[in-house]
Amino acid sequence: MNINGNIRNFCIIAHIDHGKSTISDCLLRITKTVPFNFKKQHQILDDMDLEIEKGITIKSHPIQMEYNYKGVKYFLNLIDTPGHVDFSYEVLKSIHVCEGALLVVDASQGVQAQTIANLYMAMKNNLSIIPVVNKIDIPNVNIDSVIKDVIKLLNCNYSDVILTSAKNNTGIQGLLKSIIFKIPPPNTYKAHHSLQAQIFDLFYDPYKGVKAYCRVWRGAMHINQKIYSTCFINKFYHILELGRVGFSKKIYNKDFIYCGDIGYVLLGVKNIKDVKMGDILVSNQLHCNNKKLCYYFFTQPKPMIYSGVYPIDRKKYDYLMTSIKKLRLNDSSFSYEKESSLTLGFGFRCGFLGILHIDIFKERLKREYGIDILLTTPNVSYKIYLKKDPNNSIIINNPSKYPNNKDIYKVKEPYIKASIITMILYIGDVISLCVSKRGKLLNQNYITNNRVELFFELPLSEVVYDFYTKLKTVTKGYSSFDYNIIGYKTSDLIKLDFYINYKIVDAFSMLINKLHVYSIAKKICNKLKILIPKHQFELPIQAVIGNKVIVRENIKPFRKNVIGKCYGGDVSRKKKLLTKQKEGKKKMRKIGFVNIPSTAFISIINDD
Repeated sequence: MNINGNIRNFCIIAHIDHGKSTISDCLLRITKTVPFNFKKQHQILDDMDLEIEKGITIKSHPIQMEYNYKGVKYFLNLIDTPGHVDFSYEVLKSIHVCEGALLVVDASQGVQAQTIANLYMAMKNNLSIIPVVNKIDIPNVNIDSVIKDVIKLLNCNYSDVILTSAKNNTGIQGLLKSIIFKIPPPNTYKAHHSLQAQIFDLFYDPYKGVKAYCRVWRGAMHINQKIYSTCFINKFYHILELGRVGFSKKIYNKDFIYCGDIGYVLLGVKNIKDVKMGDILVSNQLHCNNKKLCYYFFTQPKPMIYSGVYPIDRKKYDYLMTSIKKLRLNDSSFSYEKESSLTLGFGFRCGFLGILHIDIFKERLKREYGIDILLTTPNVSYKIYLKKDPNNSIIINNPSKYPNNKDIYKVKEPYIKASIITMILYIGDVISLCVSKRGKLLNQNYITNNRVELFFELPLSEVVYDFYTKLKTVTKGYSSFDYNIIGYKTSDLIKLDFYINYKIVDAFSMLINKLHVYSIAKKICNKLKILIPKHQFELPIQAVIGNKVIVRENIKPFRKNVIGKCYGGDVSRKKKLLTKQKEGKKKMRKIGFVNIPSTAFISIINDD
């Protein structure tokens, strides 16, 4: 049965909280993929606890719907995508395996930064775009103004814009009709060629092994078929199970998945290393060495910030390593490599796309694998030029590998071009915030009479921590933010170390700009003074640059009143007891063990 002409592969892209998941819910109900009166506290496709609690989509969710239109059955492969910039890689994967996209714009907020970023990504992949203005039921919204913005952005006609209210199921039938007629079916001219399919998502099932979600570009997949991977691993497998994904990850087994379709495949792979995101699966062994087949491969994302990851219980290091490998199957946007710390023991150096990405990574490890971790202070990657070889650079993202200042010729840090869309009322506040972060205004574009898009050049290190939170504060929530790396520029970078009881704690070391070094050092020393408990001896906390102490705080010791038992008598007796106590504490400082609670590490990483 050839159903390729009735298949529609599409994703939903938008800025965060513009109604993507709610529209997905409506499509599932109208196509009867779920009962129309089905009630759920949260979005139907959001099946992770974190997605429900935070109210955001973290993972893309593929699902197939069947829809009868005028007696013809259509198979609609929908992929709901995240809206936050930290999960843009999930959007990229989804865009790559589809022919069309629904571009959703909130009628009350209009075009936002991530709306534009996702649109350009979709246009680069030649997707057919269906513009959707959602939440038209909200009172006092200027729908015509938003439609004009969308028309200007897409260069489309007024009739091309679909008006919906997913909350009230308004306009969803018309949206389904547009999906059928405006999104092209998969190109099937290679349907009779040998198999070529691509893995775009992976999950680990503890009972069945690795489950791969694939898009079939040519040929077909069938049960018991022998297939080979070509881009990375060069292994062969036998297909044990095929199917499509329905509501709540319900599996519908199939004997075949045809050219142009999307489905899952079970290969009986137990070893995580034997399969990788983006790999190409072929049925002809001769194609295994043909790297041209990797043309469809979507590039791996480049991490923006790096942080050390260590188990709180050092005995769980091996389990942490296994858990990270399993998690990376499902989230290939972070990288990891082994490292060790004098303070924390053995762990990993992990690269992430942003601070929210780190938070989600930490929570998923705790909830899905039951392991608690400590994170070191995040750093971006810097280019270091040494005096002995000033023409070549080395990449440093770990403070412990930072060379001595006397050996450094110059340092360069990554810069971004930031796009901020806000109300004209808040232009001054936004510029002040960006200038305080060493930013430079490049350009501004007035989108409407009361909305403006500002472009800034900013150091990435100034953005990854608290910038987005402060931006929302100064604009009272009426702003959006997106960015892309534009290169490296010379920086006054300094390595700041922290010593506790005259011993370095490498987990607190950080690379920061010279302008902020004293304020940050003072803030962290004060915080450590509060978080670290008293000991039997005085505990000095020092912030050090090279061999120079710039900030020092002391934690006073517990003190026993050794002269309390002395009543009268010669004063030399009291002096002798005090001197003996002083010598004892001095000796204790040399051999004593300083207990740094895990809350200290957690507090420093979470501090703005």
